[in-house]
Amino acid sequence: MGVQKRHWLWNIVIVITVIACLGAFAAHYKNWMRMKPDGMTILSGIYYHELEFKNVDQLEWVEKIPPMVRLNGFSAFEKGKGVYQEFKDTLTDKKVYVFVDNFEQQKIRLVQKDSSQLFLNLKDSLDTIDLFELLKGKTEEITE
Repeated sequence: MGVQKRHWLWNIVIVITVIACLGAFAAHYKNWMRMKPDGMTILSGIYYHELEFKNVDQLEWVEKIPPMVRLNGFSAFEKGKGVYQEFKDTLTDKKVYVFVDNFEQQKIRLVQKDSSQLFLNLKDSLDTIDLFELLKGKTEEITE
């Protein structure tokens, strides 16, 4: 009884699958941010949010995010990413964007003028503090 040889197509499928899984892991591994003069882009895997500094109404620190309904996204270990919604109410029907790399640390809460919210932190608490100071300076610069 001889050894059967695997078809070359299956080898290619396996390699592509492994590369796709590694790419998905790298995309969700952390929050990728790009600063622009008038705003900021946040990307984490398939979750993307465009933030303009002129639309920021409130910027503050919070210890915990409030209980919400997850529309789509995930939370695993200390990470949570996705689009959430506060419990259904006639006054609060806005989306809440969550880009949290560590639930144990403080989070930045941004409320935009259309009353949508964004919760954000980075894996390193010092980087999160630096980001908060940068956002605070940019929003104060725009409002003046």
